[in-house]
Order: sequence, then C-alpha cells, then structure tokens
Amino acid sequence: MVAPSSSLVNVYPLSSYTFGTKEPKMEKDTSVADRLARMKVNYMKDGTRTSVDGILLVQEHNHPHILLLQIGNTFCKLPGGRLKPGENEIEGLKRKLSSKLGADSLSFQPNWQVGECVACWWRPNFETILYPYCPPHITKPKECKKIFIVHLPERDYFAVPRNLKLLAVPLFELYDNVQRYGPVISTIPQQLSRFHFNMISPIKYDQ
Repeated sequence: MVAPSSSLVNVYPLSSYTFGTKEPKMEKDTSVADRLARMKVNYMKDGTRTSVDGILLVQEHNHPHILLLQIGNTFCKLPGGRLKPGENEIEGLKRKLSSKLGADSLSFQPNWQVGECVACWWRPNFETILYPYCPPHITKPKECKKIFIVHLPERDYFAVPRNLKLLAVPLFELYDNVQRYGPVISTIPQQLSRFHFNMISPIKYDQ
C-alpha cells in the first residue's frame, strides 16, 4: 500500500466503513440571523473567529465522494467547527471531528490523520458571504475558515448524531453547484484537482 503523500490520497470504498448513531447534537442557533448575532458577540470578546472543516473522502464506482453532514432536508456542511481561542488548528479539527462523528466511547475514537490545508475562506463582515481571499480594504475580518483534507484509514467507525444525516456526495455533483451546496463546498473539486486519488477497489481491498 502506498503511503499518503502531499499529492496522493488513498480513497477507500464507502462499504469498508461502519456507521452508527449517537445522541443528537443540537445546533446552537435556530436561524442564520441568530448565528451572525452570536458571532458578533464572540468577536467582541475574542476577535476574529477561526473555524476548521475536514474533507473526508470515500469512493463508490471508482469516483471520489465527500462525506457531508445534512441538517434538516436541504442544508449540508463539512464536519468541523469553531476553534477555541488559541487552539491549535490540527488538534482543534480533530476535536471537532470526534465531536461530530466519533463514538461516545473513547475506545472507539477514530485516529484522525489531518493533511494539508487546501482552502482558506474569509468573512469580511457579519454577513453570510465568504470570499476565497480577504478583501484589501478589510483590516479586521470577522472569520477565517480553513479547509483541511483528512486521510481516512482503511476501516473506521463513525457515529452520526440522530438529528443529522451523513451523506456521501460525488465530486461531480458538487462541482459548480453553488445553488445547492454554497460557494465553499461547490469549489472543493477544484481545490482537490491537484491531488492524485488512489482508488482502492472493494476486490483489491478485501484480498
């Protein structure tokens, strides 16, 4: 088996992973307006918000799929979240991934292998709009969101909160689909285009 490098990503079949459920994880905000209001309060206390998300890849029909958490019937997001003030980005992402997808038992926690940062998005104001750059006239951005690729092992167990769904969405569906997935998720195919995907087929995997 070739070890992952900065440009090589081993992608294992979705069928090689086991999925279970755990207690619901309720969202802190009931609306976008509430979320932006809470962000403003936190900004006054802690300054620019730093959040980290993980790209978790699996494969079906020899094509990469990304694991997304679905809230309700339409809204999808990458697993991740806000860092604590001064928290290391990698360790913070591992904490957030375990919170979102790790089992309640510490003995079943995934061994998250966080790779490189593939994208950085900026929120200039307390609005929903994010940019893949910080506008030059903005000296105090409200949020910096970093997207990391996460190298999954050959097998693992994921526990999904009962109020969420975990979807495996193919790259071709995400590509340029801003209306459905938003600008951050819909540009992931471009961000991953420089990587080489080593597709591990189910037959090869089970040998």
